[in-house]
Amino acid sequence: MTRLTRRAALAGTALLPFAAAAPSRAQAKFPDKPIRLIIPWAAGGPADAGFRILAESAAKKLGQPVIVDNKGGAAGVLGALALQDARPDGYTISQMHMSVLRQPMLNASLKYDPIKDLTYILQITGFVMGVVVRPDAPWKTLPELLAYAKANPGKLNWGTLGAGSTQHLAMESLGLQQGLTWTHAPYRGTSDTLRALMGGEIDFASESSGWAPLVMAGKLRLLAVFTANRAKRFPEVPTVQELGLEIAVDSPGGLIGPKGMDPAVVKILADAFREAAGEPKHLEFLDNMDQPLLLLDGPAYQAKMAKTMEQERVLLKKLNLLAT
Repeated sequence: MTRLTRRAALAGTALLPFAAAAPSRAQAKFPDKPIRLIIPWAAGGPADAGFRILAESAAKKLGQPVIVDNKGGAAGVLGALALQDARPDGYTISQMHMSVLRQPMLNASLKYDPIKDLTYILQITGFVMGVVVRPDAPWKTLPELLAYAKANPGKLNWGTLGAGSTQHLAMESLGLQQGLTWTHAPYRGTSDTLRALMGGEIDFASESSGWAPLVMAGKLRLLAVFTANRAKRFPEVPTVQELGLEIAVDSPGGLIGPKGMDPAVVKILADAFREAAGEPKHLEFLDNMDQPLLLLDGPAYQAKMAKTMEQERVLLKKLNLLAT
């Protein structure tokens, strides 16, 4: 090797550490433009309002706007579908919720894998769901309701916002555990379900906390909640688990991105939204909506959803709801 060749080789070797470091310097600039946050619901609803609060706060921490893009319809999976074609650079992210996980099991036409085809960024919150009856109902507790259902097979009718919803599966799981036979009536939304209950069309409802104002006004009675912990506004109401029934449901939601995102970018986003989630304005919103703060980092969130998906696959098959 000539002196000139050796000198060139050494110069090339000396540059290697700087070349390897270049991607890190590029990553350190993230974000250098606005971030698009897809909310797969129509504007104006509770899911939209909470994430708009988060977006506003996270934008200040990231130093770039977080622009909300509402994509309602298709059972809430339009965000996950948009991520299948998005670049995994962190500039397109979406709200994650249980329909994203569940719909491919209910609808064979949805071909994405909810675990493998998405990057899990951060679990943020969940929902309080519970069993409510009219105040004149004979059942003062959930065990009394279940005992009546067992003694009177097929007599009780109950409602949720739809077949395959978390509210529906939670109650069906309880019924399977107890060997109960009853009739589920799906409605178009929580408000419709509660109107049907108050009007006497159904005997009880398994619903998210849209019932809270009615319970506080004495127009409905809350028998139990499905969450692991008691609801903050209803500390006297037991959880289903406290009653000795092996089920806890909090219907967690958070942030996801396209498959293959850089872990450094994921961390930047997760840190910003985690801090935003703890801001007083967001915590006040959660309290008003009876939503618990359930922060969980991306890998743990993904592992939790993978386990939940397999559990729900078994349940959906038992209920003849699993798509073939």
